[in-house]
Amino acid sequence: MFPLSDDDRRLSGPALVTWFLILANVGFFFVQAADAEFTYAWSTVPYEITSGQDIANEVPVGAATMSEIPQRPGPGPAPMIYLTLITSMFMHGGLMHIGGNMLYLWIFGDNVEHRFGHAPFLVFYLVSGLAASFAQIALDPDGLIPSLGASGAISGVLGAYLVLFPRNKVNAIFFFRVVSVPAFLVLGVYIVFQFVDGWGAIFSTEQMGGVAYGAHIGGFVAGALAALVYRLIGKKEQQSPLSPAMRRDPQNRPMW
Repeated sequence: MFPLSDDDRRLSGPALVTWFLILANVGFFFVQAADAEFTYAWSTVPYEITSGQDIANEVPVGAATMSEIPQRPGPGPAPMIYLTLITSMFMHGGLMHIGGNMLYLWIFGDNVEHRFGHAPFLVFYLVSGLAASFAQIALDPDGLIPSLGASGAISGVLGAYLVLFPRNKVNAIFFFRVVSVPAFLVLGVYIVFQFVDGWGAIFSTEQMGGVAYGAHIGGFVAGALAALVYRLIGKKEQQSPLSPAMRRDPQNRPMW
């Protein structure tokens, strides 16, 4: 089930932070394309975070394969090395990687930003990304494989969206057809597949197929918990100019 768009009638203004985050990710991607060593220097390496030591040279992996993982000097020793926890969430491994992540951020980020507010949403996004990174590091604290991508932070956005807008309609491709289904179905399928596909990664402390499932799950859970807390103590949802019409539509009644 591949999402294409969602119901944005709740929005009463532009999602400035979401746009900024997309531009920042694209900007970092161009920097990576211009300097290949930048990726290895500024991505997150679990062992560097847990040890506080910056690895500057290639490291061998597996006596049988004698393969090496490229490493380059990063920000420096602790505490500078921890900057990679932030920079890595703006970096990607290829066009498909950044394209998929930015599509999800574009679809689901604006509604969550509208509900949280611009500045709180930016803080929420970064904290979700950090929670995702720490979840992956906890699975493999001595790992030497660089980790990068916005998927952990965006998973936090998806978790918050599921809590805040469970009945919002999402247009998605399902078996070569475009269907309109509730958000809880689309995002429920997403997180179930993360658990199923990441089962081996969680219990063998490895990144299966280069995908950090621990980060996806950690970010999603962190985002959902933050949204649950916000529902209890945060401000009520802002009224959209279309709110009266939405209230007259029985399909748009809130689940919560």
